[in-house]
Amino acid sequence: MQKLVVIGAGMASGRLLEQIIAANPAAYDITLFNAEPRGNYNRIMLSPVLSGEKSYGEIVTHDDAWYAENRITCRFGEKVVSVDTDRKVVIGEKGEVPYDKLVFGTGSSAFIIPCPGHDLPGVVAFRDLEDTTAMTEAAGKPGARAVVIGGGLLGLEAAAALRLRGMEVTVLHISTHLMERQLDPAAGYLLKKDLEKRGITVMLEASTKEIVGNGRVEQVNLADGTELPCDIVCMAVGIRPSVKLAQDSGIACGRAIKVDAQMRTQTPDVYAVGECVEYNGALFGLVAPLYDQAKVLAKTLLDEEETFVMRELSTKLKVTGCDLFSSGDFAEGEGREDIVFRDPARGIYKRLVIENDRLIGAVMYGDTADGNWFFGLIKDATDISDIRETLIFGPSFQGGAQVDPLSAVAALPPEAEICGCNGVCKGNIIKAIEAGATDLGAIKATTKASASCGTCTGLVEQVLSVTLGDDFVLPAAQPVCGCCDLTHEDVRRLIKVQELKSQEAVWQELGWKTRNGCHVCRPAVNYYLLADWPLDYTDDPQSRFVNERNHANIQKDGTYSVMPRMWGGMTTPQELIAIAQAAEKYGATVKVTGGMRIDLLGIQKEDLPAIWYDLNQAGMVSGHAYTKGLRTVKTCVGKDWCRFGTQDSTGLGIKLEKKLWASWTPHKVKLGVSGCPRNCAEATCKDIGVICVDSGYQVSVAGAAGMDVRETERLVDVATEDEVIEWTTAFVQLYRENAKYLDRAYKWVAKVGLDWVKETLADDATRRALVERFDISQSVYQVDPWAERAQPAEAVKFHPLADLTKEAAE
Repeated sequence: MQKLVVIGAGMASGRLLEQIIAANPAAYDITLFNAEPRGNYNRIMLSPVLSGEKSYGEIVTHDDAWYAENRITCRFGEKVVSVDTDRKVVIGEKGEVPYDKLVFGTGSSAFIIPCPGHDLPGVVAFRDLEDTTAMTEAAGKPGARAVVIGGGLLGLEAAAALRLRGMEVTVLHISTHLMERQLDPAAGYLLKKDLEKRGITVMLEASTKEIVGNGRVEQVNLADGTELPCDIVCMAVGIRPSVKLAQDSGIACGRAIKVDAQMRTQTPDVYAVGECVEYNGALFGLVAPLYDQAKVLAKTLLDEEETFVMRELSTKLKVTGCDLFSSGDFAEGEGREDIVFRDPARGIYKRLVIENDRLIGAVMYGDTADGNWFFGLIKDATDISDIRETLIFGPSFQGGAQVDPLSAVAALPPEAEICGCNGVCKGNIIKAIEAGATDLGAIKATTKASASCGTCTGLVEQVLSVTLGDDFVLPAAQPVCGCCDLTHEDVRRLIKVQELKSQEAVWQELGWKTRNGCHVCRPAVNYYLLADWPLDYTDDPQSRFVNERNHANIQKDGTYSVMPRMWGGMTTPQELIAIAQAAEKYGATVKVTGGMRIDLLGIQKEDLPAIWYDLNQAGMVSGHAYTKGLRTVKTCVGKDWCRFGTQDSTGLGIKLEKKLWASWTPHKVKLGVSGCPRNCAEATCKDIGVICVDSGYQVSVAGAAGMDVRETERLVDVATEDEVIEWTTAFVQLYRENAKYLDRAYKWVAKVGLDWVKETLADDATRRALVERFDISQSVYQVDPWAERAQPAEAVKFHPLADLTKEAAE
């Protein structure tokens, strides 16, 4: 058996190995080197790992079991020192490995601006897991600040992710608008505007002069004299092919390793794939052409004919809420004309560039649903003269009237590209469907469509629907966990219908596969039982996440944060004195939160009962900052102090908080009450928001300001405070009784529809019954967990819990 050695376990070489093994697993004895101490993972998904939306484990492409199953010898964490092409050996740090065929998959490295201080600790790129981990650790410090140098794709993804981590983020970009290689100035302006709405500072035409710090980065200084204090600097100004090893080994290189259309270098039996490749003078940084190269090289290594062809590429931005698409050439030029559509109110901008009755470029922001269709027109150089008048409106409007979107998908030719990352066309998906791949999971497994960034998932499902017709079934809701075959909705329904009032009853009657459930299903079932049967079921602390078990938020270093409640954001000098004394006594870091409270960070687990006792003595109770329940009610000062205030927003906020506090809900709930439409309490991005107006109160629901940013939707207008409290309480109880565990209110409303919520709550009898059931639950659960454990005689009972092995925060 021939020996194949691959240097670099990146996405391109990973796809190469997949292709070889799928075609002929016995073709080679494979050895894989990687300087990183791990195998292949999906690097384009590092952004959601950095933001906390995904874990590293979720983006691993090939785990240890895969390498073992396919008998691949892994030399991970070992750098290749040199390659002797005469002797045909690869020399690693731990010894030599002979080869018959050698593949360079060394990828690229980040370009670091060679300004003073660029080598300080705390200056990182955004290329691998180590970079991601360094930024995550920096984001864990209270009040941490980041500077991202570079306003391209990678830099903006890093900036958005760090902002989601709670950092203060500034983006520096040398050009006059963001992503200038992919966007025109108008779209770049909209992108900048959206990022600034998220709290990201964007500085254009910003030139970095130096990075300064005493042993670690502390500040970035710009050429214009601006000084930016920071805890981390992310350099995202470009990449360069990693070719030094190839050059030192005598492999012909230009800007990268030169290859032909079969991915062969000029050295016999040596090949290259990925970002380290130069073909016909072109370099490659997007994943789609890298996968094309891998497919070609696999064929070459298996002695089959295949030719690499460069193709038109499109760009999408993986920043939550920023819908952006660009493809082709959108520069101005003689003989070119533009078709532009703008809808400023919705933040939508579309620009098409036409030359000689051909679409040659497209830039879209805010609404990118038709991006693949426009991309197909560009790639195929389609004559658009007959649809010129309606072109800007996309495929659903061709023929003079809007048509069913599925008809537009049906009209796409077989060669139309559906998945840009993996270069999968409609025809290949249809072939896979005809071969038996009849759901999204099977399509991912057989074609790789939607298996990378996932933005084409909806389009793949439409192809499935068009091809299968009535036989196509939308993906079924997933079971709660592997312990059962039931969805969350099924479990909730059966708990009510069968009157199941204990965990044991659920395990037994609903066919649980495990005796006591698992860490995934137990918290959900515990919540459903206490929400539906508050008088019959006793909350099980061991079925809660670690923060709720310990009534404080665990931090990355194993200490806890303690946050006393401040009703409506109000406090007293005596409470502030008690907080200051507790902070000094227990060595806490003090942080004012966005919810108008004071957070005491760095409390040791064994000190929790004592600090609770001290705060209780001052009349303060738990702020429940750790719970799936009411967190805060943010208020402004209202009419008592503000000259614009129309109502007593602070007083109403306090009444709402005292009504709702300590209520368990499917996920955290935040409220805001603003004294006038100027909305200083930011009520329109809360789970429930109240705006005070001259005529009374506007109650809105289903807002969000986290990974998703959503404006609330109007629920009802009422005249009195009592009506606000009644409608708000009824909405919370409706959410408690119907939502899936861990669904925020906005996700639940999106599923059931705001109209249904309005209709349900508009019935006076139903609304009052919901309030009554909420009050019954509160009669059991509205107690201060700190007070229960804060008495000196009771504190010792907490120590066995404090001595448990540290659990990771779920």
